[in-house]
Amino acid sequence: MADAPANLFTKIPHPSPTPADVRNAAIADPGFGKVFSDHMVSIDYAEGKGWHNANVGPRVPISLDPAASVLHYAQEIFEGMKAYRQADGNLSLFRPEANAARFNASATRMAMPHLPEELFVEAVRQQVRIDRDWFPAVEGGSLYLRPFMFATEAFLGVRPALEYKFLVIASPAGNYFKSGSPAVSIWISDYSRAAPGGTGAAKTGGNYAASLVPTAEAFSRGHDQVLFLDAVEHKWVEELGGMNLFFVFDDGSMVTPPLTGTILPGITRDSLLQLAREEGLTVREEAYSIDQWRADAASGKLVETLACGTAAVVTAVGHVAGPDGEFTIGSGGPGQLTTRLREKLVGLQRGTIADTHGWVMQVD
Repeated sequence: MADAPANLFTKIPHPSPTPADVRNAAIADPGFGKVFSDHMVSIDYAEGKGWHNANVGPRVPISLDPAASVLHYAQEIFEGMKAYRQADGNLSLFRPEANAARFNASATRMAMPHLPEELFVEAVRQQVRIDRDWFPAVEGGSLYLRPFMFATEAFLGVRPALEYKFLVIASPAGNYFKSGSPAVSIWISDYSRAAPGGTGAAKTGGNYAASLVPTAEAFSRGHDQVLFLDAVEHKWVEELGGMNLFFVFDDGSMVTPPLTGTILPGITRDSLLQLAREEGLTVREEAYSIDQWRADAASGKLVETLACGTAAVVTAVGHVAGPDGEFTIGSGGPGQLTTRLREKLVGLQRGTIADTHGWVMQVD
């Protein structure tokens, strides 16, 4: 599978695809992560044999041995990406090679085999092609894609597994945040997401499992997301439960926490770094403390805070609360730069702005 051409994938006919009227009703208002398309891509791996048995077929339950390594030692990684409808009606992917590279970086940290990047990208394209009719017609809609890999070998010894499965599934998506608010409110958690030397930079399920209790706490207090501080001093801002953060100041500069191994290297984050520099901003990757954030918001030095990620794209942070009190950024709504960066990023993704970066890949 060195060059991963499309003809390497065996097509398995779906015995009973979803009727068009049922599908259209399901994607009329899909929300996020609740509706799934008919098909999935699957590729197997075995030590000594490599990647094999690539197919595109019906989305079906996964059969696993009770001793499958993933169930006991959590060897599992995933990616989050989207297919977008272009101005001409065709579907495209945004920087899929970056997702493929990050997927393999996660695989390295989790002692899993690399999937050739061209095979990863082709697998995603296969998934979009076969389920393109599941693209929702709602404003801002997309086809959310979830490539993931997990250990399937039945073995209870503590070592990397010798067998794995890679899958891609798709979910029609609307608005990520339930509130639909133009600016989100976040809760500062006492919990830690990741520690130095851990798996914080890998996109692995365990990191998200660790965020579930603090995220539920944030929801119960009426907030949209949870903020994690560093695990050592508990003073430095790191990231939200699933998004990176940027801070915009009145002198035309912007700061985002540096990638030191405890923060996921977001592809949207990297894109915004480039777009902000093109806007003429001075962008710095440096540590920023919660106390400084509070002080800068109070003084007016901080004019905007924005969160970014594949699912939420670019979202203003308007309100921050925690055990030590709460504060508001600016007017509490989206600022000019947040709006401008979001419009530019979305325009690139959806083809209404010319792609001068080579970031957009056509599916067909």
